[in-house]
This record gives sequence, C-alpha cells and structure tokens, in this order.
Amino acid sequence: MNDQRFLELSASYLGDYAANIRKSTERLSEEELWWRPNEASNSVGNLLLHLCGNLSEWVLSALGGVAYARHRDREFSAREGGKAGLLSRLEEVVTSCQGVIRSLTAEQLTARRQIRGDDVDGVEAVYHVVEHMSYHTGQIAFVSKQLSARGLSPG
Repeated sequence: MNDQRFLELSASYLGDYAANIRKSTERLSEEELWWRPNEASNSVGNLLLHLCGNLSEWVLSALGGVAYARHRDREFSAREGGKAGLLSRLEEVVTSCQGVIRSLTAEQLTARRQIRGDDVDGVEAVYHVVEHMSYHTGQIAFVSKQLSARGLSPG
C-alpha cells in the first residue's frame, strides 16, 4: 500500500467513526449522555471529550504542529456538558485531523516524535488514532444500544 492510500483510508475511517458516534449519541438524552454503570467506567460524554483530546494531541499537535495543552484528567472527570456542543467539537476536531493526515509527507510519516512519552513515527501515530477512535466508537455504540434498546440502523 502506498502512503497516499494509507493516509486517505485513515482520514476516511475517522470520518466514518465520527458519523457512527453521532448516530449513536443523538439517540441519547442529555442525562443518558453522562450515564455510567459505575465510577470505574466512562460515560459517552467522557468518551467524546477523550476522543477530542486524543485526536488533538496525537494528530493536530504532534503531526500538524498546532499548539495544544491537553488536560486528560478533565476528560474523564467531567460530569456535564451539552450533547450538541460535544458532537460539534468532535466533528471539528475530526475534520481538522483529516486535513492534517491527508497532507502528511513521506518524511513526516517516517520522522520520530515523542507523544505522551512514546517514541513513534508518523505511521504509528496515525494508526494509533484510527485504532483508538474505532475502539471508543464501539463503546459508544454499545452504550447507546443498551440505553435505547435499538440498533443503529434506521427505523
């Protein structure tokens, strides 16, 4: 697979995950957005904040050079916030990440960098965010199905 194909697939997957997250989250009430089965678990709201932080740190900052000060603990300690605003923020971050990913050069893909204490190259960073967003998209879909007792397909 060539670099451009990898980058385009990665950017496309992030957009697909964001669409699935929106579909899952829209069927939740504002109260359900912050529901958690126990204190060791995260709510959908926390996962939305966490995805924004992760994508911003790994792609926008580390790969795109945008200054970003992450407050990871706050992503998980939050207990409120509006659904529309959180979804809008996630979609803005994903769109920006797609632009950065699509513009990466071969040199940027092989360059080493430190992200959260890990020594990674650009390919590893892109692969990490795609996998990470996939993982949390599944969690969000699961919670949505549990709370709404409906699948994600229309109807």
